[in-house]
Amino acid sequence: MSSNKIDAAMLKTMFLAGVKNLEAKKEWINELNVFPVPDGDTGTNMTLTILSAAKEVMALDEVTMEGLAKAISSGSLRGARGNSGVILSQLFRGFTKEIRTVEEIDTIVMANALSRAAETAYKAVMKPKEGTILTVARGMADKAMEIAGVTEDMETFLRQILEHGDYVLSQTPELLPVLKQAGVVDSGGQGLMQVLKGAFDGFLGKETDFTLEQVTPAVKQPVMDKSEIDTADIKFGYCTEFIIMLEKEFSYSDERAFKEYLESIGDSIVCVADDDIVKVHVHTNDPGLAIQKALTYGQLTRMKIDNMREEHRERVIMDAEKLAKEQKEADERKKAAEERKQAGFIAVSVGDGLSEIFKGLGVDYIIEGGQTMNPSTEDMLNAIEKVNADTIYIFPNNKNIILAAEQAKDLTEDKNIVVIPTKTVPQGITAIINYMPEKGAEENAEAMKEEIAKVKSGQVTYAVRDTNIDGVEIHKGDIMGLGDQGILTAGKEIEETTFESIQKMVDDDSELISIYYGAEIKEEDAQKLTERLEECYPMLDVELNQGGQPIYYYIISVE
Repeated sequence: MSSNKIDAAMLKTMFLAGVKNLEAKKEWINELNVFPVPDGDTGTNMTLTILSAAKEVMALDEVTMEGLAKAISSGSLRGARGNSGVILSQLFRGFTKEIRTVEEIDTIVMANALSRAAETAYKAVMKPKEGTILTVARGMADKAMEIAGVTEDMETFLRQILEHGDYVLSQTPELLPVLKQAGVVDSGGQGLMQVLKGAFDGFLGKETDFTLEQVTPAVKQPVMDKSEIDTADIKFGYCTEFIIMLEKEFSYSDERAFKEYLESIGDSIVCVADDDIVKVHVHTNDPGLAIQKALTYGQLTRMKIDNMREEHRERVIMDAEKLAKEQKEADERKKAAEERKQAGFIAVSVGDGLSEIFKGLGVDYIIEGGQTMNPSTEDMLNAIEKVNADTIYIFPNNKNIILAAEQAKDLTEDKNIVVIPTKTVPQGITAIINYMPEKGAEENAEAMKEEIAKVKSGQVTYAVRDTNIDGVEIHKGDIMGLGDQGILTAGKEIEETTFESIQKMVDDDSELISIYYGAEIKEEDAQKLTERLEECYPMLDVELNQGGQPIYYYIISVE
């Protein structure tokens, strides 16, 4: 092989090197989130997508350009997660279509492949937005076409393309004002650059460990029968946490002495000193001893004591109830599978309460997912296979999942798939409520889309960094209200911020306020907020529901 050309073996090396570089940078890419919310997942989504392709590449017995192209395209299409993952899979799809029939890639073929990649990705997005991964891909493709006839040296060719890609990426904040406000470049574009830079390292022969590690958005621990664990096995029964606000010097010897004391009364000790505070965690049978000792150093805040033995008993009961529930659901699915229905429903949901609401509305299959764990195209296809219906409506309930659902639709041949572009849980609930059995798929889809356009959605969470968006100054740890168009408000208290967010959503045409409280909110606190809203808006109906969702304290809708 000429150094100016890339054969199948070299392309495999380059691809896997790109995978490893993205995998190594995924958390950094996650942090390039425009909104400072704790759900940045671009890096994870892109990594999961490319890892799916890498597994198929690694499984090839014989490396040919055609086989490699098929593995990369098929693996990434089925493993695609989130908008960034779907777009990345489409880039691979276009690129591999161009190179699958050649034995070696020269600068002309590479330029054509990059151009086709960008073209395919743009076509996959209904409303392409500049300042994103698409812009970066097209910028590099244009540069490749410009210099393909100027140089045949592949190293020079690739280096110039990457340099231009970095430049285009640096300009994304100028094309997308929201990036400029947040002080970041596009995370998807950065992810693409890391894939290509890793691939270039592979071309240069830099050593890379090709061992693949599975990345998951949410780690699942091995299942064990907790009913067999006696509470007597819990040596120290109280999980005790607090922060010491230091009132005097806390030297290294003080820290060591304090840790030794904690070890004498318990285990699972964490003691971290930082300037004027000390974070403490200990499992003990006498929390009072830990607290008394800590008070000798300063005042205490963020105190939390949990009875682990009681939690264990409750967990055993919950596990038994969950098992019975799963068995009941399995029986229902088996019964439903015996007869093919006219219409079936799939919804993406996270949180026990929200999932129960969807099931109560007639949803046949719930895909667990949402922010931080976007389901893949493969997850969508598996759900479609399990719903025995002629027409299946999919409710993504997240703007970052719609493309994966559309991709699953394109890959399904034996059923009519209708993707309703719901961007929030409230939109999904409204869409399902407006389904009319007597009407056809197209008519139902139009009616649902019309109704979800009338729903105002809001979410309340916390900020993970300082920033300024839409003129709202936000500090790390602040509580934020997010609406359909951006930041609604920011504050220090959950209830107050939620109340202010709803005030900004309500107008003269509003009739109903629906509140879904999350896993970290107590029912009595949610009820207090509801009563306050009923007093403020006596002419509106206010509904309170247990959502159980993580990350977001409240999900709100105003209709």
